Amino acid sequence: MPDGWEWDGTLFQGSAAYYERGRLPYAVGFAETLADALALDGRGRLLDVGCGPGVVLLPMARFFSEAVGVDPDEDMLAEAERRAARRGVTNVRWVAARAEDLPAGLGEFRAVVFAQSFHWTDRDRVAATVREMLEPGGAFVHISELKDPPPDPTPLPLPAPPYDRVGDLVRRYLGPVRRAGQGQLVNGTPSGEDLVIARAGFEEYERHVVPAGEVVTRTTDDIVAWAFSRSDSAPHLFGDRLEDFERDLRVVLGRAAPDNRFAERPPATEIRIWRKPPA
Repeated sequence: MPDGWEWDGTLFQGSAAYYERGRLPYAVGFAETLADALALDGRGRLLDVGCGPGVVLLPMARFFSEAVGVDPDEDMLAEAERRAARRGVTNVRWVAARAEDLPAGLGEFRAVVFAQSFHWTDRDRVAATVREMLEPGGAFVHISELKDPPPDPTPLPLPAPPYDRVGDLVRRYLGPVRRAGQGQLVNGTPSGEDLVIARAGFEEYERHVVPAGEVVTRTTDDIVAWAFSRSDSAPHLFGDRLEDFERDLRVVLGRAAPDNRFAERPPATEIRIWRKPPA
């Protein structure tokens, strides 16, 4: 876990409704890349830990007999269930639990996925538990945006979202120290996940990078949703100043793009896989 931070149920309180619109999607084809890497054939079960609104689980569900999403935020799970219904995905179920509650009687899985969620957990404990939940040869999968991609010199057709100025505004309202949940400190994402997973007894590491898609157009409403989808600027943190913050945020965005349109390059998606040794 991040130093100085303890779990509480308000980490993403109020964010679920903004998540799908605000967050850039993973690279097109990430599900197919993972399915090929794991030689998936429609059998076995998938567990997505910290599944949020089902961003990874729903595209992956068709490659398994059953997919189970676990998240402690019931609003996120309700949003995931709505999205599954809209997409006609029926082989999924949702469980309100923390990663530390596993195995929670959920049974055995062919693959367990953490999509930018592993760092919020007691990593050594959770990795060891996941190893016991996987079938022999099963996969521990970590999915994230590719960090520090090479710069692209091609000019954008529209202004880029002014994320630095949005961050300045958040600090003006919430103070200079990044916080989440009940105002607790967040000191960044801990490193060394590969060492944690190796300590738990996983091996046969492999890595895949799925290239980013084309430049996308984003609106002011999209960037507002992005801000409210984050743990360090979730709606509940602003209390009775929420409307004031959104008003000032829209002013900042309007100055950056008077026609309320921005251009952004989606990040590539990094998939890292470790295997449980065969029996």
